Amino acid sequence: MARTIVFVHGAWVTPLSWERFTGYFTGAGYNCVIPAWPYKDKPVDELRSSPPAKLAGLGVKEIVDHYESLIRTLAEPPVLIGHSFGGLFVQMLLDRGLGAAGVAIDSAPPRGVLPLQWSSLRSNAGVLLKRGAWKGIVRQSFKQFQYAFVHTLPLEEQRAAYERHVVPESGRIFFQAGLALFDRHLAVQVDFRNHTRAPLLLIAGSEDHIVPASMNRSNYRKYNGSRARTDFKEFAGRTHWIIAQEGWEEVAAYVAKWIEETLGHENGKRKD
Repeated sequence: MARTIVFVHGAWVTPLSWERFTGYFTGAGYNCVIPAWPYKDKPVDELRSSPPAKLAGLGVKEIVDHYESLIRTLAEPPVLIGHSFGGLFVQMLLDRGLGAAGVAIDSAPPRGVLPLQWSSLRSNAGVLLKRGAWKGIVRQSFKQFQYAFVHTLPLEEQRAAYERHVVPESGRIFFQAGLALFDRHLAVQVDFRNHTRAPLLLIAGSEDHIVPASMNRSNYRKYNGSRARTDFKEFAGRTHWIIAQEGWEEVAAYVAKWIEETLGHENGKRKD
């Protein structure tokens, strides 16, 4: 029976951001499920020209609850793979007891991991300093995307990635993550000492501006008190666009190998 992977995309993009990874894992025999966040299940052009009004104010809990509801309909616990905010959501879903294993790539930080690095602050300043962004829909300019996601890529590839993938976003999630220590609702809380959660792999890119590798390492160290398996891997020369920039195949292959070693199956099929 084919193992299922649920892919969780990040902010500013849609499930289309996973097109290379899902092609790879489908070819390896996995059943790939790529759901959108609430209100983002539309083509990129449509989301750009007319973002749904309900996207304003969409929060972390609503997004994670959305994925939990979907995961609970599946016949067996899937592998969860998330990028950026999707990586944070994977950590939260594992903490809720969901998933057979999880991979968090360039994960946004849970509460307790301080996002104080300069490049991270600069990457998110366009939202955090925008009046009314907490309850509104925000947009990312090409210049902002260029610095935050793809700064080491050739200009032509930067522009192509922006035009193909970037959409408006809920401003609320950035405040919930950036101000997590002061959030009494604990919107991005994870129990780092949860001994019963499924195995977790954290992946970082050495050139990431939004989530610097040092932030991912800090996230990894937070799990030191848990007996649940937690692994960490840093890829040299990778930006925040690690799932689609040149060399993405190496990252996908590493994830596939980790899944096989962790869950004991080959080519997407379980060993019975």
